[in-house]
Order: sequence, then structure tokens, then C-alpha cells
Amino acid sequence: MGEVELSCLAYVKMYLHGCLFPRCSVNGLLLSSSPAGGAVCVTDCVPLLHSHLPLAPITQLGLTQVDVWCAQTQQRIVGYYQANACVSDNSPTPCALKIADKIAEQCNNAVLLMIDGGKMSPDYRVPPIVMYERKDTRWTLKDKHTIMLRQWEETREIANQLLDSGDHSLLVDFDSHLDDITRDWTNQKLNAKIAELASPANVCTWMSRVEK
Repeated sequence: MGEVELSCLAYVKMYLHGCLFPRCSVNGLLLSSSPAGGAVCVTDCVPLLHSHLPLAPITQLGLTQVDVWCAQTQQRIVGYYQANACVSDNSPTPCALKIADKIAEQCNNAVLLMIDGGKMSPDYRVPPIVMYERKDTRWTLKDKHTIMLRQWEETREIANQLLDSGDHSLLVDFDSHLDDITRDWTNQKLNAKIAELASPANVCTWMSRVEK
């Protein structure tokens, strides 16, 4: 497998998902709006669960709903992410491997991303992620030099600003949607907020503030 690029939108939502439920394991699906073949560009993610991760029926329901939505929005599922409840443990669980295997059946270059909870401090210098790729029938660590997150400093600032303002509470995972079906698991409101903060004008404002 070649390079994997992780967008600001995808990273920020994964990060906020972990922050919103700090004592829970959380998981979700990685999406791409780019065509199959070549480098994998993860353009978005769908937060799935923050409880009962190994419960197959709920996971299958989430996968099915997201798959249908992707078909309607010209996206595809290209991977899986998870953060374990134990912050010192960033190893893929049997549940993570099983779901990633299922995704890999439909996507040859699927990725498995684990969030390193022990490195999720606001000022951490590199993205707190560990990525795996499937080789033959095994998931192996991916060379970190083939993982790209452009404009990391700006992405980290957006995540921190959303946390500081309390806007991370806008995030809705599929679990929360099942509790209240009026809540939008596609997170259009949060997506718009992230896009607003990522606009060139706002990025320049942050850079000026940091330099001062």
C-alpha cells in the first residue's frame, strides 16, 4: 500500500470523539470521496460507538447505514478507527481487527487507525495516531513516513479551539443517534464549524495570535 493522507476534518472529528468520551473506548469509520486506486485520502469519518463496541448487531447496523449514506454522497468506506478506554493501550482489539477485516473485503487498501490516548495532550507535537495496513491476512504497522496530515499545526489548533469553546459537544456518534434519532450522526453542523475554522482568514488570525 502507498501513502495515506488524513484530512483536517477526519482527524478533528476522531480526536473530538475520543475527548467527548474520555473513559470509554470509541470507534468509527474512515471515509474517502476520492476514487479507488492510488493513494488513500481519508476525507471524513463517521463516529460510531462509545459503548458496547464488540456488540455485533449495533456495529452491523452502523456499517449498513453508513454504507447507504456513502452511496448517496459519492463516498466510500476506506478504514476504521478506534481509541481504547485504557490510554496506555493503543493495540488493535479483536473487535477492531474483525471490523477492519470486514472493510478490507470491500476495499483492498483499507487502513486501521488506532488513536494513542496517552499522547492526546493539546500541545503534542505529532498526531497521536498509529496506523496499520493489511498485508496478506495480517494487519501490520504502516511506515509513519507514508502517513500525511497536511497543516498539522492548524489542524491541532482547530481541535483545541473546539475543545476550549465546548463545541466538541456538537459531535454526534451513531450510539447517541440510536438514543435520540433526531440527532444527526453525519455531523453536518460540526462539519460546517470545522470548515469555518479552517478557512484561510481564520488560519491567518491564529498565526498572527501565536506570533504575538
